[in-house]
Amino acid sequence: MQTLEGRKILVTGPAGQIAFPLAARLAKDNEVFGVARFGDASTRERCEAAGIRTAVVDLADPDWSKVPERVDYLLHLAAVIAPGEDYDRSIRINAVGTGHVMSRFRDAKACLMMSTCGVYLPPQDYARPVVETDPLGGSPQPYAPTYCVSKISQEAVAKFAAESFGLPTTIARMNAAYGDNGGFPAMVLDMILGGVPIPVMPPGHGQVASPIHEDDIFDHTPRLLAAASTTATIVNWGGDVGVSVPEMAEYIARRIGREAKVVESLEQGIHQYWLDPTRRIELAGPCRVDWHDGIDRMIAARHPELSLR
Repeated sequence: MQTLEGRKILVTGPAGQIAFPLAARLAKDNEVFGVARFGDASTRERCEAAGIRTAVVDLADPDWSKVPERVDYLLHLAAVIAPGEDYDRSIRINAVGTGHVMSRFRDAKACLMMSTCGVYLPPQDYARPVVETDPLGGSPQPYAPTYCVSKISQEAVAKFAAESFGLPTTIARMNAAYGDNGGFPAMVLDMILGGVPIPVMPPGHGQVASPIHEDDIFDHTPRLLAAASTTATIVNWGGDVGVSVPEMAEYIARRIGREAKVVESLEQGIHQYWLDPTRRIELAGPCRVDWHDGIDRMIAARHPELSLR
């Protein structure tokens, strides 16, 4: 399956940084429904303007009365990424909520659930990329201590639901997604523009990311759905090339004529994963967008006032 056309697709969290550009592009050739809490009314308006039909649904306690009875495909992209240490709330939304949505749409042809590379235990050898069979354990991030635990819980619920409901499922462990709608490289860009220090892990401690552009996410989606199975297909979802955060920051700074203030810190640095893309390439094909070109496009879209050098 190379494309999705003429299908009925339900997307959770359609206003999100990753989900919005994907859902908006799918809505051009499909009937797309988006469900979320929509605490900010403007995000719902943005989705509707892009052709996404919306309904207010809280996955922790869902009311499905305003959504279609059946859909062809389920894209479960919603997640709570919250500060603080309320683990029960994060697990309730991210993990239990996954059970609710997969139960409700158990008759779909396939489900693509977006997890995170943060479920992996920090590798003992950072000189090699992480593969799907590497140990899990999570790397708690300072900005969201509960996130990794809730996503490991979510994967367990999704595996149970796939088998119990007979719903073919792909669990895709996302890395540094980015594009015109934002993402980690956009955060780095904003820190450089603001003269803010960029906290990174020291070399050999999780400094290399696998950035993936929103165009490639769109291209991969149909084939990741086609690869779904009732035992849950597990796959890394990142770019083909590993990029160190200092290298990325230096490239962005050079292109906009600014200075990148990179600060190495084991305590405050944002842990990154270099993901092995082999299985994803086998299932969904290679990436088309080189990270340099993708970042140039992102800069131009988000800051048209800047002249690239």
